[in-house]
Amino acid sequence: MEMLVVVALIGLIAAISTPAVSAGIDSVRMSSATGSVASFLNAALDRAERRQTAVELVISPRENRLAAWSAEPGFRRELKLPDGITIEALLPRLEDEDLSVRRLLLMPGDTAPGIGIQLANRHGAHRLVRLDPMTGFPHVESVVTE
Repeated sequence: MEMLVVVALIGLIAAISTPAVSAGIDSVRMSSATGSVASFLNAALDRAERRQTAVELVISPRENRLAAWSAEPGFRRELKLPDGITIEALLPRLEDEDLSVRRLLLMPGDTAPGIGIQLANRHGAHRLVRLDPMTGFPHVESVVTE
């Protein structure tokens, strides 16, 4: 009888703590994904400047991935977002834009495009990775939704 009570208590504790652990894992995934997106954008801009070559940046919300390539042989980078993290919006929103793909051309010596990639997870957390056109560095912002 005592063993049954102990097993029931352990099961109850596990059932209560599972949502908190799941939310914690999603929070870590969100933090990691925003860092990866910011690094990816920074690397694409850096590649265009250092190699003095145009780099095409492709953002695909439907596939949850970013890709970058240039005319240099062998240069192709791809970032697939982890499970549970989605590209929710691309900013600025364009009027007639199909949300399947947005393509940008990063030119050496040019200003960085003022874009933002809004990410979301299953628990309703939102983060925005925004490229600053003045500095060319990505910034991560928390997004509050009402």
